[in-house]
Amino acid sequence: MELRQLRYFLKAKELLNFTEAASSLHISQSTLSQQIKQLEDELDVPLFNRIGKRISVTEAGHLFADYAQQSVNRAADGFLLLKDLNELKTGTIRIGVTFALRNALTKTLVQFCRQYPSIKVRVVFGTSDELIEKLSTAELDLVLTFKEKRDDASHKYERLFSSPMTLVVPKTSELANRKRIPLEEIIGLPLAMPASGYSTIQHITAAFKRKGLTPEVAIEINDIPTLLSLVKTGHWYTILTQVSVDDSDLVTIPLEGNDMMRNAMAISLIDAYPKKAMLSFFHLLKQEG
Repeated sequence: MELRQLRYFLKAKELLNFTEAASSLHISQSTLSQQIKQLEDELDVPLFNRIGKRISVTEAGHLFADYAQQSVNRAADGFLLLKDLNELKTGTIRIGVTFALRNALTKTLVQFCRQYPSIKVRVVFGTSDELIEKLSTAELDLVLTFKEKRDDASHKYERLFSSPMTLVVPKTSELANRKRIPLEEIIGLPLAMPASGYSTIQHITAAFKRKGLTPEVAIEINDIPTLLSLVKTGHWYTILTQVSVDDSDLVTIPLEGNDMMRNAMAISLIDAYPKKAMLSFFHLLKQEG
């Protein structure tokens, strides 16, 4: 069993088309078909059903795919380990970020790229759930989020810094001079809130529920910049972590009550080889926090 055979199998499983898989891998279709057939012969079980020009994955193929992916990932980890011996002169780190940590990411990213100009950085924004799913499939090296609950034993959680939950209001609002505000005063305000996939809305919804309160949520939106633009019109308010807001036209008022401080977390895979570039980025991020 060869590593390239596992890669060929996984690409064919992804695309469900030998011709497209071969093209994607820059090999001929006959080479791909031959290698997959050799793999099936060695395993003594078919991985694909072949019906004319169409293929589908067998039950054995679905079961084998997880182990094949682990083998490919581990081999990639070994390659990265050797590349890291090149003193951070090459490589790529892939970071997933929730919008709430955009400001912290930007400051660190500028500093990191100045120190390590040869390292490529790929940044993906999304909800905590979306990014953690990408981390689980090794599409990302690191996820930055306020999601603190450990859902998977294979994930490593490290605290970066804390930021309070706040009511975000336009600076022209009569509430702008308040130092703190209780949840009870918020339920009568028209709110525009993050969509359900964001950990912020999950956290604040639970806080309202514990107090038996039902806020007036007029708008739910999965784009935080648009959410902040709506608040600046003066017609709506929102609730976000203080670090999420960096706008001179807006004011953040900390919420009263227990559990209103959020911890920014860096999440990675426990079993994945920790790239030196990722560790350097993480170190700078903690300094920034």
